[in-house]
Amino acid sequence: MILILRQIAGLLRLCITGPGGKLGIAFYVAILTIEMVDIVVSLRLIAWNKDFYDALQQLNGTEALRQIGVFGLIVASMVVLSLSSTYLRKLLEMRWRRALTAQVLDRWLGGKAYLRTGGTADGGPLDNPDQRIAEDCRIFLAGPATGHGSGSGIIPMSLDLITRIVALVSYVALLWSLSTFALDLSFIGIDAELPRYMVWAAFIYVALSSGLTHLLGRPLKQLYVAQQRREADYRFALMRLRESRDAVALSGGEPAERQEIDRRFSGIVANWKRMIDRELILSFFTVPYQRTVLRIPTFLALPAYFGGNVTFGGMMQLGSAFSNVVTTLSWVVFSYRSLAELAAATTRLARFVEALEAPPAGEGIVAERAPGAALHVRDLAPATPAGRALFLLPELKVQKGEALWLRGPSGLGKTTFMKALAGVWKDGAGRIGMPGASALFLPQQPYLPIGGVAAAVAYPLPADAFAPSAIESALVEAGFSLARLKEIGDEAVAGLSGGERQRLALARVFLHAPEWVFLDEATSALDREAEMTLFARMRKALPDSSFIVVAHREPAGFGHMRAVDLAANAPGLKPEAA
Repeated sequence: MILILRQIAGLLRLCITGPGGKLGIAFYVAILTIEMVDIVVSLRLIAWNKDFYDALQQLNGTEALRQIGVFGLIVASMVVLSLSSTYLRKLLEMRWRRALTAQVLDRWLGGKAYLRTGGTADGGPLDNPDQRIAEDCRIFLAGPATGHGSGSGIIPMSLDLITRIVALVSYVALLWSLSTFALDLSFIGIDAELPRYMVWAAFIYVALSSGLTHLLGRPLKQLYVAQQRREADYRFALMRLRESRDAVALSGGEPAERQEIDRRFSGIVANWKRMIDRELILSFFTVPYQRTVLRIPTFLALPAYFGGNVTFGGMMQLGSAFSNVVTTLSWVVFSYRSLAELAAATTRLARFVEALEAPPAGEGIVAERAPGAALHVRDLAPATPAGRALFLLPELKVQKGEALWLRGPSGLGKTTFMKALAGVWKDGAGRIGMPGASALFLPQQPYLPIGGVAAAVAYPLPADAFAPSAIESALVEAGFSLARLKEIGDEAVAGLSGGERQRLALARVFLHAPEWVFLDEATSALDREAEMTLFARMRKALPDSSFIVVAHREPAGFGHMRAVDLAANAPGLKPEAA
């Protein structure tokens, strides 16, 4: 419980300190003020019960009609207060969701922490980051959009808790003032009286009910955590199939994909069955409790009525006050499922944020900006995440304007080396001094962002950062004909071939004109003649830029090019023949 409260406090701190989050405090205070006024109106409704039913007992039609009018005003006030509170709650939920989402995205993207997630669904602290950001942020604040858990977020739950605490004090004070009589215990063989027994009965009744509710519902939190994870795993499998649809279709992998999707969905169904079984067990107690909680007060007040201690209207007022005390105290009983879902979402989101904020273990490979115009690598020994050494590069210097070919057998770690140069691979040891100049890294499988051709070429800058003529010129330099560009237009790039996708990414070299260009098998889908033409154009367009190219065959078109064989110091490998 203490851990959950700490996690909630930490996440709320992110909500408040995020963009626009501080104004949310004003919304919160306004909502609380409305809720306090609603308590006052509720107390007036309790008093109305006595006035109305006393009028009925006295057969006073005029007073009864007047009380009906008073009841209409009370209900109208309650409606206005309820609608105002609901509207402000929704504004607050979206404001703090925006602030919390911004804070989580800052931590996920800042320092390239997203690289540690891998987008996998392995159940670890960083599994399914998309679900953590899109779903858990919303569930934490507002609760699920549908289902019995609606309203189980921290905003409605905390407002309800504060309001109920204040209301409880008011209702207990009223019940205490009304319970001026005692209960004769002689009917159970005890020669004594229990003063103000209605007050004590309310607390004992709810305490026993809350304890039994927790005993029956305790396993729900872990079941809700598991359900959130399995739902995310299922969506991940569907998304992965969508992104790899061409490869799946070419290999006829539909049965294998269906088997994996069915397996993950079966996990959802199995956990759902356990969850609803536990909810059913809990409901065997909570449903009868909810159905009887408004009738029990009247039954308990009957001895006072039959004993002549209260009038009929007084008994109804007493029962109403008792009901308000019991329902307020029964918040845990009524909200247990919502509390379990809130705890589950809080735990997942808090662990995710903590994992993002945790620094990587060990120093590893150090890539830093260094003075001068050269790239300097010293004692570089990249390793796999499991610690297996890939190769050793004692020293490498690349001067400004130089072209370098990095070669080595498949699996050696050439791509890992490029990632280390970019500063995104830390496993291993060594130091890399990068010149303080513009650089562009292009992998074998180019990333093309959501949007059209212009957005893909301008990436990572927005398309409007460049003139349309400059983008078109870069595409032509990369090998696109004007006819083909007209045919493609500026629509989504999903239909382009592998070679065209690589050309689209390589057009960034001409558009951005970086001083350092790193190409990792970036022309593997092009034939040798096309590759040579493209490299020659790059060298002509950027005569003073440095090119570091990873390729299995020697790149042609750059002119003189120095070759470095990374297998020279790899365990168990021999350098490739020149």
